[in-house]
Amino acid sequence: MLFLPSFYLAPVSYYARMVQYDAYCIDVDEPYRKQTLRNRCWIASPNGPLSLTIPVVKFVPYHTPMRDIRISDHGNWRHLHWNALQSSYRRTPFFEFYADDFAPFYERKWDFLVDYNQALQDMVCGLLEIDTCPQSLPAKEESSNSDKIEAFIISPPSKGGGGASYYQLFSDRHGFMPDLSIADLLFNMGPESILYLKSLNYTWKQQP
Repeated sequence: MLFLPSFYLAPVSYYARMVQYDAYCIDVDEPYRKQTLRNRCWIASPNGPLSLTIPVVKFVPYHTPMRDIRISDHGNWRHLHWNALQSSYRRTPFFEFYADDFAPFYERKWDFLVDYNQALQDMVCGLLEIDTCPQSLPAKEESSNSDKIEAFIISPPSKGGGGASYYQLFSDRHGFMPDLSIADLLFNMGPESILYLKSLNYTWKQQP
């Protein structure tokens, strides 16, 4: 079984790893970490890689579990994120095809970050037709089975990535930007996204 952190619109490498397994478990009990992909994603904007960050309610650093992190409404972030996605991807081949699936996540309010991330992930897995099944067993129980669990930190695209390139709208300006959010792959490659994911062989860093 694959043991994964809860990420906001996780990067391509996250899903590439997921398709290699029959089941996975999301670690909702790990201490929340600031400035990670747990509440941010990277997309390809006209000006290069752009980070979209979900604001969270104040918490106790290194002691608050991921499951208890609440989303803040500060800064009208849902409106800003959806505008950024539209500005960056409305000219891609498949944005109109998937826009109605993504839009509701930027219209309604969610209380907890882990619930929001999981709902987005379930939607994305449906679009990709990934048949990997999420497990609902608590992460604390699963983590003791070290022979079945693998935990990874996935670097943001600003630090590089792996895998062959695929079509990106702004590659003529910025070159290929590796390991962006799965939204980038979907909007650019559509139904062929799953074939690309299955072709990848990323290098992963074991979590310390």
